Amino acid sequence: MSENSKYPQLIEGGIHTDSRGQISFVNAMKFDAIERFYIISNSTENPIRAWHGHKIDNKYFYCVQGTVKVHYVKIDNWESPSKDLKVESVLLSATESNILHIPEGYANAIESLEMGSKLISFSTLPLDRASEDDVRFESGMWLVVSGEK
Repeated sequence: MSENSKYPQLIEGGIHTDSRGQISFVNAMKFDAIERFYIISNSTENPIRAWHGHKIDNKYFYCVQGTVKVHYVKIDNWESPSKDLKVESVLLSATESNILHIPEGYANAIESLEMGSKLISFSTLPLDRASEDDVRFESGMWLVVSGEK
C-alpha cells in the first residue's frame, strides 16, 4: 500500500473464521500517519452524508457494520468546483474486510445502504488543524444515486 498515493485505492484485507469465531483484518494498512478516528452512523432519515472535502487530510474508511457506499470526487477548484466532476464509488461491507484510502484533494460522501451501518473514518490531520481543512459542499452538488457507480 502506498500511503502517498494521489489516487483513491482499496486496501484489501480478509476474514478468518473457525470454531472460536471470526477475525477481520487488513494487514497491509499502516497506521503511521493516522492522528485520530471516529465512527459514522447515518440516520435512517438521511442515509447520505455529503459532501466533505479535504485539501491536506487523507481519509481511510472501514465498514464495521452493514454496507456503505463511499462516493468521491477529485476537486478541480476549491472555491468554485465544477458541477460536472466525475463521481466514483466504492462499496464497503462488514462482510469484506477492506479499507478505502482517499488522499487529499478529494471530497467524499458516505451513503448507508443498510439500516445500522457503521463506518470507521481514520484521519491523518491532527484535530487542532482540522478546521483549516474542513471544506463543505452542498449535498446536491454532485448527483449520488444508489446503485450507480
